[in-house]
Amino acid sequence: MEHNSEERSLRISSRVSIPLDEVEMEAVRSSGAGGQNVNKVSSAIHLRFDIPASSLPQRTKDRLLALRDSRINREGVLVIKAQQHRTREKNRQAALSRLTELVRDVMVERKPRVATQPGVAARRRRMDAKSRRGKVKALRQRPPSEAE
Repeated sequence: MEHNSEERSLRISSRVSIPLDEVEMEAVRSSGAGGQNVNKVSSAIHLRFDIPASSLPQRTKDRLLALRDSRINREGVLVIKAQQHRTREKNRQAALSRLTELVRDVMVERKPRVATQPGVAARRRRMDAKSRRGKVKALRQRPPSEAE
């Protein structure tokens, strides 16, 4: 994760960055195993990022808000909880890198899929395979009895 300390912003791409004052981080106690240490040290980080109020380009905001992500609430605030590391600083870095990754992912312009139809040869191969399969199944049937 590249963030420039003199700029105090989170670098997303060459043209887009998020000022760190738009990102709210709070240290909370981690859940799960960890012995006695977990009860007295607030090493987990809750990162809150208000998407509508941010300085991101409108197109990026719209794409983020359109995500079906349970971390984004009704008001458009993204909440990331980082608690995989034992130190607050590592969890802080992890939360910021997850935010960066999410924003970079929605900024990628996906090419729309163009629906195509199978060619004549492919249709013929499919029909030939179906006929062969039908013949194999027909051979499995009991032969007609002579009495009939």
